[in-house]
Amino acid sequence: MCLVGVFAVFIGVALIKTSRSGSGNNQAFTRGDLNTLIGKPMPDIELFDKEGKPYSLNNVRGKNVVLFFNEGIMCYPACWNQVAQFGADPRFNSQDAVAFSVVVDQPNQWRQAMSKMPELASATILFDQGVKVSRSLGLLSLPSSMHKGSYPGHTYIILDKEGVVRFVYDDPSMAVNNDMINQKISSFNN
Repeated sequence: MCLVGVFAVFIGVALIKTSRSGSGNNQAFTRGDLNTLIGKPMPDIELFDKEGKPYSLNNVRGKNVVLFFNEGIMCYPACWNQVAQFGADPRFNSQDAVAFSVVVDQPNQWRQAMSKMPELASATILFDQGVKVSRSLGLLSLPSSMHKGSYPGHTYIILDKEGVVRFVYDDPSMAVNNDMINQKISSFNN
């Protein structure tokens, strides 16, 4: 009888987990699933600047946009270096292209980080409050995330000048990928 009870609990837990994992925004994407975004307009997303004001991608329509979703403050030095490299790279701070580093941290944490690594100040950091955008895009359980279900890993989404997703890349190696990303942007602008 006790074994039957344990088995029933096991089945119940499995059914709950299955129903949750298949529901809407909680669905975990794989690299292949991310490719379903390609060729479609970027979904409406709401990110916030360091003052807490909502930021819209419509503000940068007419530019190629790189969204670099990353683990943020806890990911030192890899994410910090990637964020700083975007801020320092003129190819992603021009009339044609802009790069945003998207984190789930609080702005005051990044102010402290900038005092430790001043190069971060040149980067444009947007905040994904409540991890809503990362979750809705399925970025919390990709191979690059070291904290599956809680933080995005190291995922790039590139939009063309009309706001259409042209390239996605999840990078478990946590490398600085500016050259590769610039090549991708150049390829779909020709």
